[in-house]
Amino acid sequence: MNRNLSSLLPDGREFDFWEKETVWTRELHVAANDPSASDDNDGSAAAPFRTIGRAAAVAEPGTRVLIHAGVYRECVKPARGGTDPEHMISYEAFGDGDPVISASEEVTEFIPSEGWNMMRFPGMAPAEDARVWEYDLDPDLFRGYNPFCAVNILHDRLFIEYDKTDMTTYLNRRGCVFCDGKPLKQVPLYYLLGQQEGSYWVEANGQKVHFRLEDDGDPRDHRIEVTVREQCFAPDKPFLNYIRVKGLVCEHAATGAPVPQRGAISAYRGHHWVIEDCTVYWSNGVGIDVGNECWHHTHRPDEVIGYSVIRNCTIQDAGVCGIAGMFAERLLIEGNEIEGTGWQKMELSWEAGAIKLHNSVDALIRNNVFRNTFRADHLWLDCGNINNRITGNLFLHGIEQREAIFIECTRDGVNLIDNNIIWDVEGRFDPAKVPVEPGSSGWYKLREHDVVNGYGIYGEGTDRLRIVHNLIGRCRHSGYYLKPVPFRMHGMERGGTSRDARIINNIFYDCGEAAIVFPTRDNTAEGNLYVKMQGGYLRVMYPEPEVCLNLPAWQEFCGFDREGQNAWFDIDVDEDGKAAFRPAADRPFGFRGETERLKMIFDPDQVQQVRAAVEDLPWEKDGRVLPGLIQNSEFRMMN
Repeated sequence: MNRNLSSLLPDGREFDFWEKETVWTRELHVAANDPSASDDNDGSAAAPFRTIGRAAAVAEPGTRVLIHAGVYRECVKPARGGTDPEHMISYEAFGDGDPVISASEEVTEFIPSEGWNMMRFPGMAPAEDARVWEYDLDPDLFRGYNPFCAVNILHDRLFIEYDKTDMTTYLNRRGCVFCDGKPLKQVPLYYLLGQQEGSYWVEANGQKVHFRLEDDGDPRDHRIEVTVREQCFAPDKPFLNYIRVKGLVCEHAATGAPVPQRGAISAYRGHHWVIEDCTVYWSNGVGIDVGNECWHHTHRPDEVIGYSVIRNCTIQDAGVCGIAGMFAERLLIEGNEIEGTGWQKMELSWEAGAIKLHNSVDALIRNNVFRNTFRADHLWLDCGNINNRITGNLFLHGIEQREAIFIECTRDGVNLIDNNIIWDVEGRFDPAKVPVEPGSSGWYKLREHDVVNGYGIYGEGTDRLRIVHNLIGRCRHSGYYLKPVPFRMHGMERGGTSRDARIINNIFYDCGEAAIVFPTRDNTAEGNLYVKMQGGYLRVMYPEPEVCLNLPAWQEFCGFDREGQNAWFDIDVDEDGKAAFRPAADRPFGFRGETERLKMIFDPDQVQQVRAAVEDLPWEKDGRVLPGLIQNSEFRMMN
């Protein structure tokens, strides 16, 4: 039987692809730029509606709403959903240009800002030549929601550790000011406008903004927009199902920090949504949400959560979270590009990530590209995750990032991370707090300090991870790091042992502290290739004292990696995920005969085949070969 390997879940079942050909019984047209468009029309091609909201009010199951190019300054609120895969309601681009749903409004009528001190304290030198403008926020722009009156985090603040974080960005207003499509930076006090071009400040009552443009430009020479709506596409009532959103551009949503998870595009607790080929720009908090939105909701016994698809979307510059999902089952997240997430610097709200899912079951996350995530994880699966597969993804350039992938507090079932590239994880820590270890004092310590981080894959209280066929490189601390969490026991739960991880046939490259850090020996490593790693790169932390080993000792004392190999050559990864392998110009430092004892390989073509396999993955019976991965140089290869 031929099966698509990239669609298999860890338990061997194929992912449940529920989509079917929809039977369209009606088409409605929306065309903001058509002079004849009116919401009093019938929505035909000859007499289109002017707003998407008008079509959303009348669309029935089997209706396809075709949206022509233009800027739609509204929040689309579907009145109903479809009934099944053959009778969905679709909101999609017609194909004559981008339909842009904007949560902002263009404004004019600016005057010079007066009456406010440009100095923090008397006697300070004022900013010279700073040109600050003010705009009275027109109350007619707002319909029940003024984001300039609401701070970023209002709802659930239970988990914030106030002593560990700068609360400024948490308490900033949700309203943003855009100049020519790019946001100005919010400052908390008026005088700071004099210190930073391209910034804005909101008066206490949220009725007026003061702003300064780059190069002290005149706003009358630019397009100035202010956010006035929370979301771009979101039902007003929950549990609308079988809705497709295709090819739309959504921008400038004034969403808040989760939780609740409320995105620019929101399924609002509905199931069987398809969100594809969409672009989300500059959402203040969350880009797209699917799932149950919040853990404070009650649940019906028969309630369906999830079963949604997010495919081939571009999510750029989401402030806190790109894609969010709560208690969602059978999500398919594939082919998306998520870049620049996390600029709000709200990582200690514990909801920051390019993708953040809770209690995910039977999800397939494949062939996505994550780039330049800032102070947030590329992917975070939080609590109770079962039978999820993360495959064929590129996780690139984590800026001030603690870890690229975080699997938290997961005790049941197996989760699989395979055939991914995880590359360049900077770590998020204060270098000034790294202990100084003069002379030989560092050589004889019994415990590693916990200041430095920067992990490729980090597991916390998580059992039964399968890490297979990945390239993991340039991680500030380690490629793989797992620790037990014994006392996180909600209800009748148990602590997490972080045991039975299986690290098979991966390439670890140039990680700062270690390739693999196991909490105990109750885990497995086999068939891995270790490239450009310094001494002590294989570690077992408990029982104390922890041990820092090289490959021969790893094999002798722990029985790990009988087919493992050491190498010293260069690996480069480009923005498209192509990996290049070439001999290095340098050689590792070592005492006489050390590289020979380590059987160091200097030519990538000399890496030996391995046959290690993960026995409980049904398609892994015959294993894979590392040279195949190297020669192919394309890790998103499972098909």
